[in-house]
Amino acid sequence: MYIGVLTVPLGGESLPDALSYLDDIGVDGVELGVGGFPGDDHLDRRAALDDEGKREELLDLADEHDMQISALATHNNPLHPDEEEADEADTELREAIELADALDVNTVTCFSGLPAGGPNDEVPNWITAPWPTEHADARDYQWEVAVDYWSDLAEFADDHGVDVAIEMHPNMLVYEPSGMMQLREATNERIGANFDPSHLYWQDIDICHAIRFLGEKDAIHHFHAKDTKVYSWNSRLKGVLDTTDYTDESNRSWLFRSIGYGHGESHWKDVVSTLRMVGYEGALSIEHEDSLTSSNEGLEKAVDILDRAVFDTQPGEAYWAE
Repeated sequence: MYIGVLTVPLGGESLPDALSYLDDIGVDGVELGVGGFPGDDHLDRRAALDDEGKREELLDLADEHDMQISALATHNNPLHPDEEEADEADTELREAIELADALDVNTVTCFSGLPAGGPNDEVPNWITAPWPTEHADARDYQWEVAVDYWSDLAEFADDHGVDVAIEMHPNMLVYEPSGMMQLREATNERIGANFDPSHLYWQDIDICHAIRFLGEKDAIHHFHAKDTKVYSWNSRLKGVLDTTDYTDESNRSWLFRSIGYGHGESHWKDVVSTLRMVGYEGALSIEHEDSLTSSNEGLEKAVDILDRAVFDTQPGEAYWAE
């Protein structure tokens, strides 16, 4: 296991400068945005696909800083009811998979997407309850759309030898572990989780239990290191389905926080230990979205805690058990 960073918060810097900074603070890997919401500040997907020299330049730069590329990121909605938006997201995702293959990167991170509630609707619809029954019907329709799309995409990923790591995210069809397994079982084992605990904390999901549930099925393809704090003075009044703006911090029920500011160091050591128990040895890719501090300070504080949590060695012989 190693510490990585999704480089989006450093998008104002050149990639060489960003990698130099991350190397200096003890980071060993990067997740690079190539489209969708993460953008492509550090890696122009189409330019790299078309030019082997650009790909070699990227790999040489990563080697120079002893950096692994843990994943390429393109988070968007390929299930969007607007055909143009869906096609754009699908193209981004497929080209990201092709580029990952060309770079010998194992993983592409993304969202599941979210369809409309019916074939004539115009906007995505996140269903949170099965009643009135038209909501259950809408949910069934959405899963039909999703399985049809993701079955084809999963075969495409398998043809390229690339894992697709879906971030379980509210306002997407897959937002919790059982839904993640439902999609994986309906497609193939290339489909798995980009396990981001920040979206699970406020749903009151036990993180280590969820890691065991997915990890024991080899369904964790990538991991986002990102924390969340629930603020009870707001959540006790209005719950956690909170539409308050993210920058209205004092009035939100929960906020994304830097590692250690939502849950303490001992919790993150439990997370790392549970990941090791289920055989995950990939990146802990820090995603900074803490509106109470700067990107650099948030990243540096996260690295400091994770550096103490991550094991540097493989387990030795259990001599005490003989």
